[in-house]
Amino acid sequence: MKPKLLALVLALQCVWLLATTFTQERALRVGQLIMLETRPVDPRDLLRGDYVTLGYPISDVPLKLFSPACPNVPDVGTTIYVALAPAANGFYEVARAATASFTPDGAQVLVQGKSRYWWGATNSVRVEYGLERYYVREGTGNPRGKLTVQAAVPKSGRATIKEVFVDGKPYAEAMKAAGK
Repeated sequence: MKPKLLALVLALQCVWLLATTFTQERALRVGQLIMLETRPVDPRDLLRGDYVTLGYPISDVPLKLFSPACPNVPDVGTTIYVALAPAANGFYEVARAATASFTPDGAQVLVQGKSRYWWGATNSVRVEYGLERYYVREGTGNPRGKLTVQAAVPKSGRATIKEVFVDGKPYAEAMKAAGK
């Protein structure tokens, strides 16, 4: 009986791992690609390894862009749906937000995130999309230059980083050129 139970547990773990991998790869393959501008943030954590922490202008969503209007500030952890629209500079920016899913207009892309806190000075909600960390090769977690992100957004709205660029070059290529 025990060998069968062990085999079942191992098989379930393998299925879960393969399903997770398939889901992520499918999102990267079929998701709509969007370019996001980033803001510099402290890029290193000694306990978690080398990664780049990314901040985005789209992470600060003004309450005035919520439709229907938000009578109260959303609680921390509330799912926020944000419609991103292409701007003249080629990057996507916030066009509309809501606490319930909606159909975006025209060229807009719907991205799902979670509220983190309210920023009173700008009357905006901080939203995290799961795009805030990009893991890199050891010793390359402190890039110099303008960072931009290409993200894939599937119909589910759960965006995934496809590529990070430093001054327009892919991250690995830029780090190689910088001697890292």
